[in-house]
Amino acid sequence: MPKSQTQSVALPRVVDLDALDEIRETLLDALLAGPIDINASAVERVSTNALFMLLSAAETARKANFSFTISDASTVVTAAIEKLGLAPVFEPVLKG
Repeated sequence: MPKSQTQSVALPRVVDLDALDEIRETLLDALLAGPIDINASAVERVSTNALFMLLSAAETARKANFSFTISDASTVVTAAIEKLGLAPVFEPVLKG
């Protein structure tokens, strides 16, 4: 049964292809539990695939009627989002 309490997930310093499997599993577990808040403050390197995975998780949460936020995104994360032209799709989930 889904929880109403927000699940917090902290992204690691490096969010690249090598880290995606573990992050995906963590996100899947959190998505089954309810609302999610991703803390992206520690991220120093992020891959394009990781950003698309976060968008996919956000869409999955939306379909399940759960909130999904990305809090305190590092400048690396926000710069990558801007560089790829993804700001409009990330805008609803980026907080702080």
